[in-house]
Amino acid sequence: MILMDMVMMSISSLILVVCVLVGVAFMVLM
Repeated sequence: MILMDMVMMSISSLILVVCVLVGVAFMVLM
C-alpha cells in the first residue's frame, strides 16, 4: 500500500513538472 502511494506520488509529481516545463517552453516560444 505505502509503496503504491509513493509510486503514484512520484508519477503525479513527474506529470506536474512536465506540464510546467511545456507551459514555460510554450510561453518562451510565443
